[in-house]
Amino acid sequence: MKIIVGLGNPGIKYAGSRHNTGFSVVTGISDKFDIPFKKKECKAVTGHGMIAGEKVVLAMPQTYMNLSGEAVQELLHFYKCETADLIIIYDDIDLDVGRIRIRKQGSAGGHNGIKSIIGCIGTDEFDRIKVGVGHKPADWDLADYVLSRFPKEELPVMRDTVENAVNACEEIIRSGADMAMNKYN
Repeated sequence: MKIIVGLGNPGIKYAGSRHNTGFSVVTGISDKFDIPFKKKECKAVTGHGMIAGEKVVLAMPQTYMNLSGEAVQELLHFYKCETADLIIIYDDIDLDVGRIRIRKQGSAGGHNGIKSIIGCIGTDEFDRIKVGVGHKPADWDLADYVLSRFPKEELPVMRDTVENAVNACEEIIRSGADMAMNKYN
């Protein structure tokens, strides 16, 4: 079983923001594989289904971003999964809009959701898909930037990027992170 967690903040106020890109990707996975979000459990909204012959749990934590690790830890415990069964999808301001990067481990890189996950599960060794949301302009506050919505000219690129991230997640499940990195990084 794989647990696929998209990071974001709950509530309509944050929908469509750069920081909710992880939610956008797991929603895309839900749509592509007909896995509806039906339950609220382990501090997350979840959907259960199959991808590439593997049972999966899709999850969107309903904690705020900086407490995402609480939901991830509860999901791992409840489903008796290891960190090797985990795929985290989140926004990355160090990547250009339209880019994705797959990694099997690494630091939080300043991302509060990842920092929370590493703190709660005690390791940085888990598969992740980083989705580029663009670099913060020099005159912007970081929080304001990540909570802002994409301008109209970036929306088509982000739609394609979300689709690319959905396909990358499927590739991780089907062939493993190394193969997915070779294909998508």
